[in-house]
Amino acid sequence: MPDISSKLPEAGTSIFAVMSALAQQHQAINLAQGFPNFEPPQRLKDLVGQAIQEGYNQYAPMPGLPILREAIANKIRLTYGVHFDPGSEITVTAGATQALFCAIQAVVHPGDEVILLEPAYDSYLPTVLLAGGIPVSIPLKGPEFKVDWDQVRSKVTSRTRLIITNNPHNPLGKVFQSADMAALKDIVLRHDLLLLSDEVYEHLVFDGLPHLSVLADPELYARSMVTFSFGKTFHATGWKTGYVVAPPALTTEFRKVHQFNVFSVHTPSQVALARFMEDEASWSGLDTFYQAKRDHFTRQLEGSAFRVLPCEGTYFGLLDYSGMSDEDDLTFAKRYTERCGVALIPISPFYRTPPAENRTVRVCFAKTEDVLTEAAEKMRTAVY
Repeated sequence: MPDISSKLPEAGTSIFAVMSALAQQHQAINLAQGFPNFEPPQRLKDLVGQAIQEGYNQYAPMPGLPILREAIANKIRLTYGVHFDPGSEITVTAGATQALFCAIQAVVHPGDEVILLEPAYDSYLPTVLLAGGIPVSIPLKGPEFKVDWDQVRSKVTSRTRLIITNNPHNPLGKVFQSADMAALKDIVLRHDLLLLSDEVYEHLVFDGLPHLSVLADPELYARSMVTFSFGKTFHATGWKTGYVVAPPALTTEFRKVHQFNVFSVHTPSQVALARFMEDEASWSGLDTFYQAKRDHFTRQLEGSAFRVLPCEGTYFGLLDYSGMSDEDDLTFAKRYTERCGVALIPISPFYRTPPAENRTVRVCFAKTEDVLTEAAEKMRTAVY
């Protein structure tokens, strides 16, 4: 047997798998899971079955079915007031993670530096490493977790190629404000960089805040790839369907990688999504829907030892447990699952080098109200 040299020697079992297994072992309520425990809209499920029965069962075109790309372009026009060409600027992908992988592989060359704002979604770092890139991590510190854009500027060198942003942010639940977008734009344009903007939670922004998409800024968009997820929007994460929007030159490079990665995406799902999106109401109201869940869970947690940190978007929230324990977040999350019957996610695995003083964990509130109520009751009454 030849010696196998790992390309990802530091990669192990994901924290999500670890915590979900622990939840199952101890029969804990699993708020570590990053997906809903409720079904997609019935009409959307019916449309998938209809597409199968109508014979849409063979390979779709590599960029995606034209009807779906046109539906995406229409959705973008209605949401952000801008028009993109479905043929040359929109590509359907097997989920946003696959889109992120292909985007990074398309533009990052060995030795290129890539700026990561951490905590960061866990696929960014290994994909940069697989491309031969050099990750430049900028840790965001709690409890505010604000981006220090002067620090970002200080990390830009002649080798910097790409900045990756996540807005709204998983796991922080933060959204960019106008000042953030202005600073990001200044850095990207001033240093002639590329931007990969992960916007999968675009419709989950709360309290009347706007989602400031890169798509709405022509100068920034001209050097960006922007990823989205139907799974997040339509409660169907297991369908693994998403898309990337990018200028024609970047789309060309993206598709060169995409075609040798998955080539094309599940055809019946594409047909169903295109038909479902004919009604603008299909994606509207998600902010109200998830804000109600956030607020319900927050109210139910009143009287617990956790401090709920502000959540501006996504379906994740952060809880400060410093009033309960001085343990690191991984130790705390594991023991809390075992002792108190609710599974949480530590945020240190989202960092390359986590801050030593972190005392926060993430919860997912994309759950039915009965589950959130039961979990909160345990979190109020359980003795840690």
